[in-house]
Amino acid sequence: MVKNFEYKLDGEKYNVIMETKNNKNTYIKIKEDLTIHVTTNLFASKRDIVSLLDRENAYLRKVLSKVKCKQEKASQFYYLGYKYDIIIVPFDNIEIAGNKLYTSSEEKLEKWLKKQTQKIFTEHLEKCYQLFEENIPFPKLKIRTMKTRWGVCHKLDDSITLNAKLIRYDLSCLDYVIIHELSHFVHFDHSKAFWNTVSKYMPDYKKVIKILKE
Repeated sequence: MVKNFEYKLDGEKYNVIMETKNNKNTYIKIKEDLTIHVTTNLFASKRDIVSLLDRENAYLRKVLSKVKCKQEKASQFYYLGYKYDIIIVPFDNIEIAGNKLYTSSEEKLEKWLKKQTQKIFTEHLEKCYQLFEENIPFPKLKIRTMKTRWGVCHKLDDSITLNAKLIRYDLSCLDYVIIHELSHFVHFDHSKAFWNTVSKYMPDYKKVIKILKE
């Protein structure tokens, strides 16, 4: 059974989806649209869940703040780790000056960004591949937007897929994901040996992982 109701926190109203199932525990998840999704047992009431949310105010504030920051960042234009203000101007060339990017239209900007993504990802795949001492295939490069993964290694067709969103991040993030996926051609798992291979070619990879999780 599913119930919907509003919950007020710090003057803001949030939609709560309360889903009752045949389980013992209660779980709270904050969705990307700031919906509070609660999965609980069949005997829990709305009053029980409101009381639980009241007790978990600190947790809710922390997670909601993190989701809001992600939403704000997603709505802004980032390129190679830097944020730019988009300025629409009546000339064709795309130019970057300081923290401003000048373009004649959003459509033109999208085409330029796609081209840059292909060029930069290809260059960095070649650069990272040259680092490897192990005998691994040079993979075909696929680029697409993914919600939950930064990269995927496909051993069956010797290819890797990189998340197009990496163009928004510093190049160290792109290099880490490429090294991560190339390391899967050496160890197709996440064993200690795998992480040793990643560390061999990017010793500070843990710092980069933190950036990608922000």
